[in-house]
Amino acid sequence: MPEGHTIHRLAAEHRRLFGGWRVGASSPQGRFAAGARLLDGRVVVDADAHGKHLLVGFDGDRVLHVHLGIYGTYGMGAGVAPAPTGAVRLRLVGEAGWADLRGPNVCEVLDRGEVKVLRDRLGADPLRADADPEVAWRRIARTRTCVGVLLLDQSVVAGPGNIYRAEVLFRQGVHPGVQGRALGRRRWEAIWDDLVVLMAEGVRTGRIDTVRPEHTPEAMGRPPRVDDHGGEVYVYRRAGLPCLVCGHGVRTAVLAGRNLFWCPVCQPSEGHEG
Repeated sequence: MPEGHTIHRLAAEHRRLFGGWRVGASSPQGRFAAGARLLDGRVVVDADAHGKHLLVGFDGDRVLHVHLGIYGTYGMGAGVAPAPTGAVRLRLVGEAGWADLRGPNVCEVLDRGEVKVLRDRLGADPLRADADPEVAWRRIARTRTCVGVLLLDQSVVAGPGNIYRAEVLFRQGVHPGVQGRALGRRRWEAIWDDLVVLMAEGVRTGRIDTVRPEHTPEAMGRPPRVDDHGGEVYVYRRAGLPCLVCGHGVRTAVLAGRNLFWCPVCQPSEGHEG
């Protein structure tokens, strides 16, 4: 499933291609024909993201809400749109370019009131200027739920997924099994600040790179990582391989239905209060 930085990049691309333009909307697949009719011929007035939710605003109080889920993808481009191929749920066509949406978990048209209801149930997004990490902290500080689960709870923190979860906990030396109430404010503030930096870099580059300069392939004389997700990471999908910092084998387990990765030396299971 795409992580939050990808959705913010999609919002920016919608603004670039369609912002201020009247667009054509259709559903070549047919499954979103009624929704497409509500958007067809309207002007795109804004495009935004909150966590993993894309929100494209149109005149007349219409908002396209998309959640890609596991299988959703976007194809976008400048110029004349090609003939649609495959199961295109929604096609937008404007003066500057086009966008094809396939296989989303959610594709619907909301009004502004419904968007507020959606936003109110989402947690703070590290990529949003209006994010309030204090709201997340109040939930984290009173729960026995472990931080490895909390970081994937989109009602607590909106945007991070499995990669950012594993990597930010490693970078901050926090064991994923630490309970929220034992985490401590300073640890939480460090995690939040690190997410802000890491995810902003993901928006800028389009990939997830989390290793510090001294641990890059060039600095360490090691081969670059080869993975579908791209980017240089410390522990994600590195089970059994030596930790880039201490050399101990990276471990993995299933937590909250997702594969978790951590280093037992760099992320000890005790000593995280404060």
